[in-house]
Amino acid sequence: MKSFSTTSTAYYLLALLSVFLFPSLSCAAEVAALAPDLKNHSIGYFALAITFIAYAIAMTEDLHQMSKAKPMVLGSAIIWFAIFIYYAVVYGSAKNVALVFQSNLTAYAELFLFITVSMTFLNAMTERGIFDAMRILLANRQHSYRQLFWITGIIAFLLSTVISSLTVGLLMGYIILEIGKGQPKFVGLAGLNAVVAANAGGSMSPLGGISTFFVWQQNMLPFTEFFTLALPCLVNLVVPASIMHFWVNKEKPAFSKGTPVLKRGSKRVVVIFILTFSITILSNVFLDMPAIAGMMLGLGILQSFAYYLTKSEKVGHFITDLDHHDYADDHEIQGYIESQKGFDVFKCIGGVDWDTLLFFYGAMMIVGALSFLGYLEAMAHYLFTEISPTLANILIGLSSSSIDNGTLMFAVLNMHPNLPNGQWLLLTLTLGVGGSLLAIGSAPALSLLGLMKGNMKEGEGYTFTLHMRWMPAVLLGFFASIGTLFLIHGGTL
Repeated sequence: MKSFSTTSTAYYLLALLSVFLFPSLSCAAEVAALAPDLKNHSIGYFALAITFIAYAIAMTEDLHQMSKAKPMVLGSAIIWFAIFIYYAVVYGSAKNVALVFQSNLTAYAELFLFITVSMTFLNAMTERGIFDAMRILLANRQHSYRQLFWITGIIAFLLSTVISSLTVGLLMGYIILEIGKGQPKFVGLAGLNAVVAANAGGSMSPLGGISTFFVWQQNMLPFTEFFTLALPCLVNLVVPASIMHFWVNKEKPAFSKGTPVLKRGSKRVVVIFILTFSITILSNVFLDMPAIAGMMLGLGILQSFAYYLTKSEKVGHFITDLDHHDYADDHEIQGYIESQKGFDVFKCIGGVDWDTLLFFYGAMMIVGALSFLGYLEAMAHYLFTEISPTLANILIGLSSSSIDNGTLMFAVLNMHPNLPNGQWLLLTLTLGVGGSLLAIGSAPALSLLGLMKGNMKEGEGYTFTLHMRWMPAVLLGFFASIGTLFLIHGGTL
């Protein structure tokens, strides 16, 4: 961390010196009337250097164990301070910079609230025992490993249409580890399949992926238009899964059956969850309301229901005298009592993934700064003018194998390309499923890699090497999904 601080400080001092000592670099003769070409200015180079350093540290999180949010938040703050200082010194005012900063902050605020509400519902359902019951029910059924391979993949695909792919990756990881005990090969292939499925499912719904949410949030595509991606996304899952299928064990696992226990109000929490997303979609389609309005209504309903459960609990009714010990042990009694209690919704809110939320703050503010400096406009000119939009969107999708797709989509939106709906669909598809090409390219893959460390032997289960070995099959699914989208649109976008 010391070397990072020293390097950042050095760049920062050089940038400030260039502002005070070399104003001619910014066309000093016209500085009062025109903004300088900051792409070719020391401030621009400084911003690029900080961006590279921040992303390099964030992408190598597994090596140094520093959360990815820290370098991104720090990097974005340093870049914006440099821009503000430059404008304050050269122009005597940075009010126009403040407006741009606030605009980016507003875009992030909606994303922040959307993810927070989504994760709160997920945490509430987890606390009520819904996902644990799902794991037990799946383990109780006498399916073969091959059947479980497909079942977990399909569940991941469906869940990721309404739940973030990061969460789906963790949830399916726990289930796969539980049903794949003693079968590291199954765990590895089922884990990879779940990663591909989570990314594919999240690509066809604005509710399940950050990049798709950005497209919907900015009104580039109406909600119903995303349904066009359903078949291409399904093809993206089925192609590599069909190849991996033959390497999965055909035997049936032997499980000790368990009894799922759902806490009071669990089913009603699911109903509120479905109601929330239904209201969010319908109010956006028919009333043009921002998506976050419906989500906040759902959060309010969930809070009220949690209050009702807490106030209506009758724990004392279930605590009787010592005669209970004749037919139930302490553990069973305590478990039943806990299942009848209410829950604190603010604990569910507090359990959101702050590392992810703060990472996106840093990423979006850095992208906003680079857009303000003019780099994204220059990149857009090359991508969507010098080469064809189709090729550009495919290349951007391939790059999401190593760069977060939400960040890439926000960058493209800040380029303001003039694209038809078909090209926006192509971009949404490639950015979503492109993250499956490498283990470092998507949140579910990274979360699954972390989960494997504490539950599998070194080199077993889902690993970076295993993902690389099957990358050609995933790449085949990537291009098959693109081909399917072109067929749906009659060969042209």
